[in-house]
Amino acid sequence: MFSHVMVGTNDIERSKRFYDAVLAVLGAPEGFGNQASSGHQRLFYRNAGGTFCVSQPINGEPAMHANGGTIGFKCESAEQVKAFHDVAVTHGGQSIEEPPGLREGSLGAMHLAYVRDPDGNKLCALYRVKTG
Repeated sequence: MFSHVMVGTNDIERSKRFYDAVLAVLGAPEGFGNQASSGHQRLFYRNAGGTFCVSQPINGEPAMHANGGTIGFKCESAEQVKAFHDVAVTHGGQSIEEPPGLREGSLGAMHLAYVRDPDGNKLCALYRVKTG
């Protein structure tokens, strides 16, 4: 359904340090930079058929996070969810909501962890427990 997801940043180098570390937990290679024709800097992370991008806002205004928005990253295990969380916090992210762990509800059992990146974007690491 999606070709890519892009978030804004006010500090491209800080974002590169953060996302290089956090997305490596999911097997993504180091992000590569690009300068758009407008002059703003962007980073691209490609993994498992998807692209995650970080960009200085093209309109020159400060980057702001989406209130109510969350970007979810699929994990392969409960341990990977915890590692995503811990690496994010170590690299300038902020742990939010409940501590990483198992949640059970109408959508089934999932291991979840929520963090905010250094620019305030809300990220979720998710591993759906396999049943039967």
